[in-house]
This record gives sequence, structure tokens and C-alpha cells, in this order.
Amino acid sequence: MTKIKFGTDGWRAIIAKEYTVDNVARVSSAVAVWLKENFQKPVVTIGHDCRFGGEMFVEAAIKVFVSQGIRVYTTNKGFVSTPMISLATRKLEASLGVVITASHNPPSYNGYKLKGHFGGPLLPDQVGEIEQIIPDENTVDLNAISIRQAEEDGLIIYSDFEEMYLQQVREVFDLDLIKNSGIGLAYDAMYGAGQRVAKRLLPDMTFLHCEYNPSFMGQAPEPIHKNLIEFSNLIKGDDAIQCGLATDGDADRIGLYNSTGEFVDSHHIILLTIHYLVKYKGLNGKVVTGFSSTPKIKKMCAHYGLEHVEVPIGFKYIAGLMADSSQDVLLGGEESGGIAIKTHIPERDGIWMGLTVWEFMAKTGKTLEDLIAEVYEIVGPFAFERNDLHINEQLKQEIVEKCKRSEFNMFGKYKVERVEDMDGFKYFFDEDRWLMIRPSGTEPVLRTYAQAPTLEEVRVILDACKLTIGA
Repeated sequence: MTKIKFGTDGWRAIIAKEYTVDNVARVSSAVAVWLKENFQKPVVTIGHDCRFGGEMFVEAAIKVFVSQGIRVYTTNKGFVSTPMISLATRKLEASLGVVITASHNPPSYNGYKLKGHFGGPLLPDQVGEIEQIIPDENTVDLNAISIRQAEEDGLIIYSDFEEMYLQQVREVFDLDLIKNSGIGLAYDAMYGAGQRVAKRLLPDMTFLHCEYNPSFMGQAPEPIHKNLIEFSNLIKGDDAIQCGLATDGDADRIGLYNSTGEFVDSHHIILLTIHYLVKYKGLNGKVVTGFSSTPKIKKMCAHYGLEHVEVPIGFKYIAGLMADSSQDVLLGGEESGGIAIKTHIPERDGIWMGLTVWEFMAKTGKTLEDLIAEVYEIVGPFAFERNDLHINEQLKQEIVEKCKRSEFNMFGKYKVERVEDMDGFKYFFDEDRWLMIRPSGTEPVLRTYAQAPTLEEVRVILDACKLTIGA
């Protein structure tokens, strides 16, 4: 028996090892039980991204649901992005959304994400309830269940999730303004689920890795700079490109580049978006960010008189507040590239956020560099970088225990002034410099994060951390 555990954003496992049709059926059985306990006539939306076996795993889940009399909305047009499922879940008033995806994980992984009826990640307590009732083995005879019969019985309904998403984009964004702005744009899908919709929205962009390739050319489809060197070089070599957007495997995370091919991290994107929504669009509300985000966000919120709330890492914690209309959340965001705003669903959406930045540029006639300079006038300049340390589990746990025992007081020449430990360990050296250590919830990785006034100093801090912790 494989113990199935949901991490910060769903269950993920290696295909053909733990991620099997039988184990997908086990999870789906628990989902079916939970749905019938919580909804009178439960309805599910389901889809898959570009990973290997997506259609097969979706079919297994659908068979489990229809065997329990649960109606299913799905698409017969192949892959979809996670934001498309989340939006469809809300638009179709479904009880739950299921996405077969491992998001940004390496190509050997697949996964299972759960989406609440409100159009964002299912809340942690509810995920926990489902996890507790996953059976030890699959008892559903999948071969005995007919998809065709379920279609005839009205239990499977096909819907165009992609077109639904495109309509939402066209209603909110001035696409003609972006198209006619003269701004040279580029998009890297990382072989992920954003590839088709991006071509339909802005067909004149420069495109990279917008073909179907379930192996992602052996590269984890995570939109961080080390995975996007080819995209960066493309922008550097083309003076006509002013801004580049990259999205991850299921297109809910964003990576951004300026006109010189320099990576713009999610902290800067969050600050840019707050600045745009408040100063230029006249919106307001709370700002909710994950624990690994920069304190500069708090400074920006103070400048605009916005309430700032910090939550543990995992977008589900942000989504819980965004889904509560009484909270009036303007923006929710996390360091890993997941950002959502009140003009959309309470869900991360890389393409939506890219369009927001491009609309900002088009409306103001300013470059991305100009807009970041406006942000720096408010919060001061800064740089950030994350370093993922691939170490064995024993060493990872030893380091975490040392953090818990407060054994680290110095990292090279940097003296720790204070520590915050909401979710991981954030070591503050002064107002502009900090380091964070946190184990990944889904991979055998220890993540280290640092901020300082310059990228050179950030790397000095990260090197000092690696040396200090013995990794």
C-alpha cells in the first residue's frame, strides 16, 4: 500500500511508481465519498495538463465518479490549464474541480489537485478530510465501467473550458490596446498547458516551447531563471522584444523578463500589480502573501493604506481568504510565482498576471523597467534569489532540527537580528537583508531564499548559508 499524502498543492508522485491508475482511483474514491457527504447532487469538473498519461488518469477518475452517480464536466479537446478548471468549476457551479497535473515538478511526476466550488484551491481542512478517507486499496473495477454508457446516461458532459477562459479574458482585458501598443512581447509555455490559449489571445507574439512535449525536454517546467536561460537569451538577442512571459506546466505560475532578458521575480510582480491596481485603476482591498514573500510588500501596503496579511506557504491559505467576500482581498501572492487578483477568480494564473503587466505597460506607455523604477521610489531597490538544495532526507531533517533549536546565529559575516518561523525559518540581518530556510513540501529539496540591495550580495548570503548549514 502507498500512503497518499497531499502537500502544499495537491498530491504528487512519480508516474508508474506511486502515481498509478489504481492510486488515482483510490484518491477519486475518497473524493466521491466526501462529495456525497457534503453535497446533495455533487458535480465535478475535471481535466489534465500536458503531462504523460493525463487522458488515461482523467478517465480513471471519471469512471470512479460516474460509478457513484456523480455528474462530471470535462473536455474532449485535450489538455487544459489549472486556471481553466478553476474558472469552469465556478462558472458551471460545480461542487469540486480536479486537475491531473504535477504543476512545475519534473516530467517524471504527475499529480492531483483539488479545486473548491468558488474557483480556487480547496481549503486545507477539506483537503485533510479527503486525505483521511483514502482507501488502502482500489476496489473499483474500472474495466467494468463504460464511458459511453455514462455519456448516454447524462453523467458525462463535454464543455469547452478553453473557450470559457478566453471569454473571461476578453471581458476583462483590453486586448486591442495591448496588440496595438507596439510593445514587442514574447511567451515561453515551457511545453505546458498555456501554449494554445496564448496563441489564440496574442498570435503576433514571439513564441518558444509552445509545442506538445510531455517530457518537457527533460526540464522541470518551473518558470525560474535557471530553467529559462534559452528564453532569456532569445530576449537578449532581439531588440524588438520589450517583455517576456513564461508560465509553468499547468500555467498557473508566472515568470517575467524585461527587455534586456533580466528575470523579474514574483516579489517585483506583486509590487508592480499592487501599484497598478491602486494608483492607476483605483482599486483597493487587503493584500495577502505567503511567508516567503518580501517585507517590501508590507511597505507598499503601508504607502497605499492597505491591510497586509501574511499566511503560511501554499496558495490554498491565500485562496481561503480570497474566497471569503467579507475579506475583500485585492491581491494574493506567493514567492513561487502564484498570484491572483480580485478582477479574476481566487486562483493563481500566470497568463492572467502576464496580461495585467502588459496592460499596465500599454496604458502608461512605459517600459517594464520604468514601472519597476516607480515601485523602487516607494519601497527602495532590492534583489532576491532562491537556491534549491538537492540533499538527502537525513541531512535535510538534521538542518531543520538545528533551525528549530536556534543553532544558527551567524551566516558568514551576517549576524541574525531576529527570526520568524511561521512556515520555515526567516533570518533577518537588517531592514534590507534576510535569509530563509524551508524544506519543500513536495520534493526532496531544502529551499533557501535571500534578499539584499543587489543580486551580488544576495548570492553572497546564499553561499554563506550553504556553508553554514553544511549542505
